[in-house]
Amino acid sequence: MSPLNTKDRPYSIRRWQGPLTDELVRRPAQFGLGQLPSRLQPDATVKSVCGFCATGCSLNVHLHQGEAINLSASPQYPVNLGMACPKGWEALTPLSAPDRATMPLLRQGADLKPIEWPEALRTFCDRFKRIQEQHGKASVAFLSTGQIPCEEMAMLGAFAKFQMGVLHGDGNTRQCMATAVAAYKQSFGFDAPPYSYADFEQSDVLVFVGANPCIAHPIMWQRVMRNPRQPEIVVVDPRKTETAMAATRHLAIRPKSDLVLFYGLAHLLIEWGAVDRAFVEAHTQGFDAFAAFVRQYPLAAVAECTGLTEAQLLSLAELLASGKRVSFWWTMGVNQSYEGTRVAQSLINLALMTGNMGKPGTGANSITGQCNAMGSRLFSNTTNLLGGHDFKDADHRFKIAETLGVELDRIPTENSLAYDQILEEVEAGRIKGLWVIATNPGHSWIEQGRFRRLREQLDFLVVQDMYHSTETAQMADLVLPAAGWGEKEGTFINSERRIGVIRKTRRAPGQALSDFYIFKALSDTWDDRGLFDQWTCPEDVFQSLKALSRGQPCDITGIRDYAHLEAAGGIQWPCPEGTEPETERRLFADGAFFHADGRARFCFDPPAAIPEETDAAFPFWLLTGRGSSAQWHTQTRSAKSDVLRKLGPRELCLEICPEDAARLGIQPQERVCVRSRRGETLATAIVVPTVQPGQVFLPMHFAGTNFLTQQVVDPHSRQPSYKGCAVTIEKR
Repeated sequence: MSPLNTKDRPYSIRRWQGPLTDELVRRPAQFGLGQLPSRLQPDATVKSVCGFCATGCSLNVHLHQGEAINLSASPQYPVNLGMACPKGWEALTPLSAPDRATMPLLRQGADLKPIEWPEALRTFCDRFKRIQEQHGKASVAFLSTGQIPCEEMAMLGAFAKFQMGVLHGDGNTRQCMATAVAAYKQSFGFDAPPYSYADFEQSDVLVFVGANPCIAHPIMWQRVMRNPRQPEIVVVDPRKTETAMAATRHLAIRPKSDLVLFYGLAHLLIEWGAVDRAFVEAHTQGFDAFAAFVRQYPLAAVAECTGLTEAQLLSLAELLASGKRVSFWWTMGVNQSYEGTRVAQSLINLALMTGNMGKPGTGANSITGQCNAMGSRLFSNTTNLLGGHDFKDADHRFKIAETLGVELDRIPTENSLAYDQILEEVEAGRIKGLWVIATNPGHSWIEQGRFRRLREQLDFLVVQDMYHSTETAQMADLVLPAAGWGEKEGTFINSERRIGVIRKTRRAPGQALSDFYIFKALSDTWDDRGLFDQWTCPEDVFQSLKALSRGQPCDITGIRDYAHLEAAGGIQWPCPEGTEPETERRLFADGAFFHADGRARFCFDPPAAIPEETDAAFPFWLLTGRGSSAQWHTQTRSAKSDVLRKLGPRELCLEICPEDAARLGIQPQERVCVRSRRGETLATAIVVPTVQPGQVFLPMHFAGTNFLTQQVVDPHSRQPSYKGCAVTIEKR
């Protein structure tokens, strides 16, 4: 369908309140339809932060006759320094996909049929109101994302929680970053990744745990390669990943033995006296209890548990004790675990006890997954209140109500249920209506067979997405067509806390609207209260987010506007009013943490039992992860590019070692069935020496993988444990 023009349509909806006084269909450009921003010149070059991963690269988008035609990497931006990964170079391609959602779709019988926006808005409001009237406010929930701008997340969270009265909403950042959030909050007092990307280039020792930046975050890996200090690069991972191949040493530990490994290293360092006592005594709490706890992890026992040699353990401990700059880095191999919070904190503990915190080339550093997962953590209004505030804190609720001009009693007094708990409420029949925004749980959620059965429990499922073809959209009762990256404006926050601007450089197809204007239209249709009349465009919301952040660790009141962000090359939080932002900045240089007493905490627990062991029926341990630098999540966008499809496998491939393949009689490229206690999937066998005997690997990008995974979550973060379950392999 061609882009909607600016002529009147033969229908209208109730008039907007406040500044937007014209009808949606009479002034489509007000809602992101049809027209590009007037400030753009027909042949301009516009800078915009990439919308794939949380590296936060800046791309130059080149326009010709008012249309974005190609892009290049921004050479001066302090994140990527003129570099881009394959996904960045292809960022415009998914916008032209033939399966874009261009009109609202409503299920009529077995099929989804096109309808006009007024009917879609009324249907959304009428159906959800009816469910709430019959089953209570808590019978409706939403599942959001880490892939829309902060301003849209805030608008969604405010509309759903403060206007619709929805009690429970979470985001897909629960699947990637919840463990890091929980670990930082408990250890530091706030969700605060402490590092700057400059630390990649300033470390003497970089320890990567459950992380494969060579393909998952290639531009970060390029920053490592720029390090002039000839660093030691240590990779702790059961599989010999691309990063492990490039490292100076690879510790191929047994799956899920990492907590024992890091407790054992802490024990050795304490035994050797390799502790920064001055830092520990001045800036931490709980070290003595931690030191007593790790005595139960002597060298021989740790070697036996992890499968590493005592020599490997001693050599790594010597590196950590060397007095050099040591930085610890982790991603999903730690976060997506049944005890991931404590594993992350075992790395934080090592950094604290050796004084590797707040100085160049140091830190306990989580690498974020999605482009705006950091924004979701602060501003989505899901499981914490806007701006990193607490729903349970009366002073926080008063501040939010006063800042936004909403009634205090509209703000919930309890935190939302987490993602898995929302789905359990659906399974129990207590949540009857679900709204899914810019995420695809019909592919990505753990134990997929169980998730698919949940659809039968819902009375009404709304999916808001760029594409009508996703697994989740195909299950929906109502599909709302959304604009994508490059078709709207707002801000993202990257892994190093840098806020960057995305710009609209292309028209969304058909009647697709930016998520911001969908939320705005739904809010106006829901009732006459006009709660968010002051938000006429995304930058209005940004000004509110500044006010909401005042006095918080993430204070950004010193950022003037989008133009300020662009001129500065992005700005890391915190940036309180009256400060001049620096190009690169890390936290805790002064040793002051965010707990009330200013001290970091040593957090620890004994390792938990593995939820599922291998046995004779299911003898292999399944590892999952990123497949290639050309693939992204469920491939909703990356598979739209011919270039990216050529750079990654087109079908699900199982990595198996030569010994196991020979024992099972499996030849390279042979089709096999992979089965767990929950489901099965077909894959093509790839015989490689990168996995150890008794282990196999599947990439996460294909739907079949999550029919195998097990619905187990970390008790602190509620993050699913994607990274390990027992499977068997059979020839087809």
